[in-house]
Amino acid sequence: MKCGFDNDKYLKIQSEHIKERIAQFGDKLYLEFGGKLFDDHHASRVLPGFRPDSKLRMLMQLSDCAEIVIVISALDIEKNKVRGDLGITYDMDVLRLREEFQSRGLFVGSVVVTHYNGQSSADAFRKKLEHLNITTYVHYTIDGYPNNVALIDSDDGFGRNDYVMTTRPLVVVTAPGPGSGKMAVCLSQLYQEHKHGIKAGYAKFETFPIWNLPLNHPVNIAYEAATADLDDVNMIDPFHLEAYGKTAVNYNRDIEIFPVLDALFKGIYGSNPYKSPTDMGVNMAGFCISDDDVCRKAALDEVIRRYYNALRQMAEGACNDAEVNKIAMLMNKAGITTATRRTTVAAKQVHEETGVHAAAIELADGTIITSKTTDLLGPCASLLLNATKHLAGINHEIKLIPQEMIEPIQTTKLTYLHGKNPRLHTDEVLVALSMLSIHNDNCRRALEKLPELDGCQVHCTVMLSEVDRKILKKLGIGLSFDPVKKG
Repeated sequence: MKCGFDNDKYLKIQSEHIKERIAQFGDKLYLEFGGKLFDDHHASRVLPGFRPDSKLRMLMQLSDCAEIVIVISALDIEKNKVRGDLGITYDMDVLRLREEFQSRGLFVGSVVVTHYNGQSSADAFRKKLEHLNITTYVHYTIDGYPNNVALIDSDDGFGRNDYVMTTRPLVVVTAPGPGSGKMAVCLSQLYQEHKHGIKAGYAKFETFPIWNLPLNHPVNIAYEAATADLDDVNMIDPFHLEAYGKTAVNYNRDIEIFPVLDALFKGIYGSNPYKSPTDMGVNMAGFCISDDDVCRKAALDEVIRRYYNALRQMAEGACNDAEVNKIAMLMNKAGITTATRRTTVAAKQVHEETGVHAAAIELADGTIITSKTTDLLGPCASLLLNATKHLAGINHEIKLIPQEMIEPIQTTKLTYLHGKNPRLHTDEVLVALSMLSIHNDNCRRALEKLPELDGCQVHCTVMLSEVDRKILKKLGIGLSFDPVKKG
């Protein structure tokens, strides 16, 4: 897909800026990593050219002096909160993150369970970690947080929390997802470190919202859509405006917590090095956008994709209409509808014309390829074949997978595996293509075009199976579908 973001420039200036911030403080710096430290597919979708592991690459350059603390909320453990992009619960993701970090040579010091109030599910999770020899700590819910500064900045507030033992000068605080309590852990540690005679500082690495883009820039609107379940709201930073006379974009939780940080710094050190929540950040992504039009289009597509995802979750009982309504409001703010996304229009048109469910993909050059459900193939399985044939210059009339090969697969699915859907899914089509590619040049050429689907947009007029969703995600495709169950 067209690039709108200079990733090499980002790696260079971002790492330099973080090193400058580390040097600003004395003994220790707590660096809160907002968003995903790796697998940041939201960033790669709205900033085409951004690599999902860019932040991890930067951190690996500092591995000798850094340790990682993973934070998870007891509230998220209790309700089995699931990462929408991976389909796993937050508590399982803690273990996944730890393993991934360690495999890259990064040191994971401990896990902190926040918002703890004696939840039995959190206790069970801690025991599980202890059996794995993983050090755990708990941080408690503080009444009136974040507004009751006097209580928070006291022995009955932060002072009640476990003191997280750390051994390195840079402590990276991360979590499976937003709302886990990362900032509160950092601020609690500033309080605790001071009591232990250690001078510590705090900084925040949050990619979104991008502070030096306009408030209603599509990239920032896409962030609000991505966090609709948290009810985050992008705002002009009033502290930054007052201090510097310049507008900067932040979000409500950072703005709300700033008085706590300000009081904490002044109470411990006598002064606060930061005049605004924006000052706390080290995000340089806004300086690395190389094509604003490309990023705007990608972000608008993402808002619509999030809308369909919320509709799907509501149909499955995983969210209420408040989330859907918020994203609908954001679409209205951005001046878009579902018809703005070309694949949505194309898929629905084929569905109306044929009476069967359909799918559509927008390729890198803007070409729209469509498909429909057949007796042999599901709409997305058919779409992969149509798209790769187009990219490889193969005549559309040529059948890559002969019917005599599909029928035995269908027999196995229905007769031996007791399935109800005879049509091939995307994974089954790709396996069949792979086997045929040994002797069939067209199949080989089609398979070789799969990487060109990375970053493309797809819409389907029917809810897809978990298998199809995962395959398209692995291909890097931005998927949406109507909340219509197969019937």
